[in-house]
Amino acid sequence: MKKIVISLVILGLVAVTTIGLLSSHVVEQSQLSLLRARLEKKKSIPVDHSKFPELQKKFTSPQQVTETCITCHNKTADQVIHSNHWNWEREEYIQGRGIVYLGKKNAINNFCIGVEGNEQSCAKCHIGFGMTAKGFSFTDPKNIDCLVCHDNTETYSKGNEMGGAPDPSVDLNKIAQNVGEPNRSNCGVCHFYGGGGNNVKHGDLEKSMFEPTRDIDVHMATTGPNFSCVECHTTVDHNISGKLYSLSSMNRNRATCEQCHTSNPHDSEILNKHTYKIACQTCHIPVYAKENATKVAWDWSTAGQLKDDKPYEVDDSDGNHTYLSIKGSFKWGKNLKPDYVWFNGTAEHYLLGDTIKDVSKPLVLNQLNGSYLDKESKIIPVKIHRAKQPYDPVTRLLIQPKLFAEKKGEGAFWKDFDWEKAAEVGMKDVNLPFSGKIEFIQTEMYWPLNHMVSSKDKSLTCTDCHTRDNSRLAGLNDFYMPARDYSPFIDYAGLTVVLLSFAGVFAHGTLRIVSSRKRKRGMNNEK
Repeated sequence: MKKIVISLVILGLVAVTTIGLLSSHVVEQSQLSLLRARLEKKKSIPVDHSKFPELQKKFTSPQQVTETCITCHNKTADQVIHSNHWNWEREEYIQGRGIVYLGKKNAINNFCIGVEGNEQSCAKCHIGFGMTAKGFSFTDPKNIDCLVCHDNTETYSKGNEMGGAPDPSVDLNKIAQNVGEPNRSNCGVCHFYGGGGNNVKHGDLEKSMFEPTRDIDVHMATTGPNFSCVECHTTVDHNISGKLYSLSSMNRNRATCEQCHTSNPHDSEILNKHTYKIACQTCHIPVYAKENATKVAWDWSTAGQLKDDKPYEVDDSDGNHTYLSIKGSFKWGKNLKPDYVWFNGTAEHYLLGDTIKDVSKPLVLNQLNGSYLDKESKIIPVKIHRAKQPYDPVTRLLIQPKLFAEKKGEGAFWKDFDWEKAAEVGMKDVNLPFSGKIEFIQTEMYWPLNHMVSSKDKSLTCTDCHTRDNSRLAGLNDFYMPARDYSPFIDYAGLTVVLLSFAGVFAHGTLRIVSSRKRKRGMNNEK
């Protein structure tokens, strides 16, 4: 009896969805045509920078380039200095905390843990120059790195552990004369390599996205729409839409699918109703880390092992580090199915100095808020990165260790391999207490997936979720889903409706037959 009801539900869903997909084809093609028409309009370069006399002089420092840029772009410096990319923080409201300034300065992660005390290394992905542990002027416009975002020669690069300065091999004059709107390479050089390597952090942003095929991403495919990052991440006064939820808590200034596709992208009404509670990404990003593996686990507790008194590394067959003396052990994954969570656009964060309430369970560093009953919530796909990282069992604070230094003896773990010294120096740098004791705690971070969008024919189908066996949404149990869940009341109610329907049809047919025979007898009697 139960199987009959489930089978009828599944058949109904498949039939309706199939009809909807077929009828939506024309609408989808029309939307794509409009998008292509908009994007194919050739963007004229308003100015040829190579002709400017100011850019012909020999530049001996990147600061000289910036000073020259802002003589013409005289409002740009102020815009950049008030941007998130520059300040590494933003004003946010967090439930229970009120208004806070949230960003890399105070948010702990479970990759390289934190920026404070390690600025000279981390600044390779900052849009400025001269960042060191001794300080950095966030108000000096000469520190702005214009070229890292606007280089159109694809030859600009920042040096390793140089506080954000360009590599000495960079030809400043050539690049200054060839600047323009940011390309994928400008954004990808940092965002594809965050966390110390290709695809370490995000899972859906990596080097294959520089020139992706349609199988990797239908929007950025070089043989398709060929979107650059700024097509979706629109920018006003150097503030770029879209936020990373490891460093954001409020639902504002987002880059969304609905910007182009609207909130009713399908011609099928039943599919449009799904968008009320299901994000576009949930169906259209069935797997991530399609081309290159992403890091899924990091164990800091194993770091510090040496061979012949020297640090060493172990790599897998694809060249991914599985062990580094300076960082510990890693696990990687490729072609992964996402995890799924409810999300209303807001998040909570573990910040420097927060006391850990329960050390017996994994500590979530960026809790994504949401539930089925929350009207703002939708189901989204995420990568969950799990780690084991140092904390103080006495103060119950996560430890911000000193990691980077140019030479031994300064307490940096990457040079001295001494956890106690690295913790002591690091916690002193951030003005937090350290008891002298170190243990390791399990932590988790949630990374929403927005890229590596699959074509319609490779997206999820009804039975990926509406099934009792291996449903994609098996972990979300705060609502009833047809064909996935069993409810005696609903199943018997459904069966009752089916039986009553048949009974109604039978009764109606019987009455029609009886009525017809009575009419015939009446007509015969009249004769």
